[in-house]
Amino acid sequence: MNKQIHFFSYKIKYLIKNKRKLIEWLERVITENGKITGEINLIITSDKVLQEINIKYLYTDKYTDTISFILSEEEEIVSGDIYISIERVIENAGKYKVSQEDELNRILVHSVLHLMGYDDKTRKERLTMRKLENKYLDMVMQ
Repeated sequence: MNKQIHFFSYKIKYLIKNKRKLIEWLERVITENGKITGEINLIITSDKVLQEINIKYLYTDKYTDTISFILSEEEEIVSGDIYISIERVIENAGKYKVSQEDELNRILVHSVLHLMGYDDKTRKERLTMRKLENKYLDMVMQ
C-alpha cells in the first residue's frame, strides 16, 4: 500500500520508531474526522530551523515545537507540511515527565489536527484540541 504520510529529517539525525504504526494511526485519526489522507510530510528538525520558519512565515521570533502548513485547497483532503523541533519534544518530555516517544506522538496528532482545521488560539480551542489529542493518544499503538 502506498502511504501518503512521509517522515523526513532535516539538518539533524533522528530515528523515528514504529513509522508504519504511526502512519496507520494518523490515517485512522484523519478517517475518524471524516477526512481523506492526502500528502503529509512530517519533517523532524531543530529549534533553529523552526525559529527561522517562524520568523519568515509567521513573523514571530520564538521557539515552538511544531509548525503546520495546510497544502490542500479541498476541505475533505488533509495535506500539508509539518515541521517538528525534536529539541522542543525532548525538553517538553522532561518538563511534563513523559517519554520522548509519548511527547512526539502528542505533537504528531496535534499537528495533524491543525491540518484538519483545528486551532488552539483561544482557551476553548486549546481545551478542544487537548481533549482530541488525549482521545487519539489512547489509540496510538492499537
